[in-house]
Amino acid sequence: MKFIKAQTLLLSAGALLFLYSTNVLPQSRTDRRQITQIEEYCVGCHNFEDYAGSLDLETILTDEIPRNPEHWEKAIRKMRAGMMPPPGQDRPSERNYLALTEWLENKIDSAADINPGTKTLHRLNQSEYANVIEELTGIRINPSLYLPADSSARGFDNQAGSLTISPTLLEAYTKAAAQIARMAVGFWSSPNEMTYIVEADNSQNMQLDGMPLNTRGGIAVEHNFPADGEYSFSMQNFGMGSFIPGEKLELSIDGERVHLFEYTGVGVFSGMGGGQDGSLDVTVPVKAGTRLVGATFLATNYRPDIGLIQQYDRKSVENDPIPQVHNHPAIGMMKVQGPFNAERPENSVSQEKIFICSPANADEEPECATRIISKLAKQAFRRPVNSEDISPMMTFYAQGRSGGSFEDGIELALRRLLADPEFLVRREHEPAELNDGDVYPITDLELASRLSFFLWSSIPDEALIDLAASGRLSEPEILEEQVLRMLDDPRADALVKNFGQQWFYLRNLPTTAPDGIYYPNWDAELRHSFQEETELLFESIMREDRSILTLLDADYTFINERLAKHYGMPNVYGAHFRRVELGDEFEYRRGILGQGSFLALTWAENFRTSPVKRGVWVLENLLGTPPPAPPANVPALEETGEEQITTLRDQLTLHRENEPCATCHAIMDGIGFALENFDADGKYRTHAGHPRQFGGKSTPIDSEVVLWDGTPVNGPVGLREVLLKYSPQFVRFAVEKLMTYGVGRGVEYSDMPAVRKIVKDSEKDDYRFSALVLGVVNSPQFQMRMKVSENVEELAAY
Repeated sequence: MKFIKAQTLLLSAGALLFLYSTNVLPQSRTDRRQITQIEEYCVGCHNFEDYAGSLDLETILTDEIPRNPEHWEKAIRKMRAGMMPPPGQDRPSERNYLALTEWLENKIDSAADINPGTKTLHRLNQSEYANVIEELTGIRINPSLYLPADSSARGFDNQAGSLTISPTLLEAYTKAAAQIARMAVGFWSSPNEMTYIVEADNSQNMQLDGMPLNTRGGIAVEHNFPADGEYSFSMQNFGMGSFIPGEKLELSIDGERVHLFEYTGVGVFSGMGGGQDGSLDVTVPVKAGTRLVGATFLATNYRPDIGLIQQYDRKSVENDPIPQVHNHPAIGMMKVQGPFNAERPENSVSQEKIFICSPANADEEPECATRIISKLAKQAFRRPVNSEDISPMMTFYAQGRSGGSFEDGIELALRRLLADPEFLVRREHEPAELNDGDVYPITDLELASRLSFFLWSSIPDEALIDLAASGRLSEPEILEEQVLRMLDDPRADALVKNFGQQWFYLRNLPTTAPDGIYYPNWDAELRHSFQEETELLFESIMREDRSILTLLDADYTFINERLAKHYGMPNVYGAHFRRVELGDEFEYRRGILGQGSFLALTWAENFRTSPVKRGVWVLENLLGTPPPAPPANVPALEETGEEQITTLRDQLTLHRENEPCATCHAIMDGIGFALENFDADGKYRTHAGHPRQFGGKSTPIDSEVVLWDGTPVNGPVGLREVLLKYSPQFVRFAVEKLMTYGVGRGVEYSDMPAVRKIVKDSEKDDYRFSALVLGVVNSPQFQMRMKVSENVEELAAY
């Protein structure tokens, strides 16, 4: 084999000399030096015969570098993260390694073409639809009650290619338009029922967000009351047994108490029907609108249990696997029914947003209707409108008015507007005079839509539309001013809820539930705290315009009493989150790697951690270098049959002794082992072991490892320092994620020159969040498009 590889290298060198002599390739000293490095360190594996990583650098090395960017970008990505050559292989010096990487990048970037997107249609996803409905009508809806779930691609649910339109979806949009229009105008009268179910592992020990001080547990939901009237509330499932005397359950709406139930003993509250398995029912009048409904217990008694059973944080309405004394009741569900005796609301939020004029007589109605519909259409269509644009809505208005009142006409017009394709789909026009493949700038109005859906997940406001209509939005100074204004707006919270949640897989947290026997303090409150901590960290970076590197090394975090207790941090009380500095004693908690959200998302089984999953998560989400999928028929760790193995690390070492496992595990496992001081529930530990593992033995944690690039580290602090060494690659990947989310399509190899330019330009600003966002917004990918013939058919179908 060595003889064959030697021949391969000689032939490769001979081919290069021939090409140099014929001037096919440049003959600069720098080019020759870098190509020699590729031959020495890369071609031995990445050749036609071995084809390691499905990459043949030997063949494409005989051609000019810019002619094969797709293949060289794979190599650059690995080199920027220090992943190649693989562990155990010879490497160039650090200086030569960096010089080779930059040489490859410069070769590709100098010859790169502009590569904007080609999609002309982009449907609103669920989150965007709900935000736009609130902007138009003031009604806050739960879109999952109206629309089917969206598909995700490239890590996000706002990708144009995955947001298809089907007859079923169109029917759902039509039904939703009718219901929302009726609520907005105030004509809803038929009672309906909504049931809210508390998570089964919710311990209900702490104050809920939005609930009054000195309350505990229960349920708090935003409920949309479609009309003024009477509504019935029913609370059920209070756990088992008798509780401490004096318990009281408060029902509140928007923070104001509307009813108080008192515990009368033997598992019964006043007003409860059917004993302890019954429900608490009350009917009260409520004004129309989206309101916070809370059913929570007054925290009047903190008497500790004095029994022999050890108490844990996990006390819930489910059948807990650990015997617990439930001193306090807990709500399992709440039903809201109504309206009964409904009345049309006066001066509701939605009516104030819609009815910008009120006709004094029938003669004034057409002009007022035109004003109302024109304003709504301008917002919904994201551009100025004319009489032709609003003609369909005016036709529906006339139909509704002929058989009813002025308000009936507006309702029908609004229903038509909310089902209009111009509202549901963001369409970008293609100039007819251009040829296939021509690149052109999008219009200012299209730029305004891209900008608002990127930063707000919603429609442009009036200021943005007016600037775009005047043709001034694309002016660099004005565009930067608007981006900074929008990032400072409360609506930019959408970047946290939609971009941040999906980047860090926070939407997967509800499915995490380690075995309650081995993690008895794990419950929904802890899970929610994990998510809130990470969201608040990301929000602080955005709001305070910090460096994106703060995600890796933040010397502060956000915790409440529940999370502080779990982390072992003293002197933190109350359910509200507050910012705390992480001193030397909690240095291991700094950045995303020390947060419970990431650590909990990467547990393997019900009773242990997974160094492999943690390593893969870091590679995929921080360095952008996901490992290949594992080969088929690889046995699970538990199936290796090695009873003499005493630690998870020894088990994984055995697992990766044979190819094809060794190469990838050599990169992944070291990352995970460095994080082994964190248990599956995110607690810090110095010893590992549960009754189901390794004969029930508890063994000291060994977090001393040699990472993929040969760097020795010990624990999470050392791992973080190595990741900071490769921080430019982390920033590149962060820009890739922002571009994918902002443009609505995946980043391809042809986009990488633009990504590198954004990273380079933002370096002088210490990679501040606003600099990265501005870089994406100013890129050709965001501001330009390419005309392709397939869009003609797509637009025709639209």
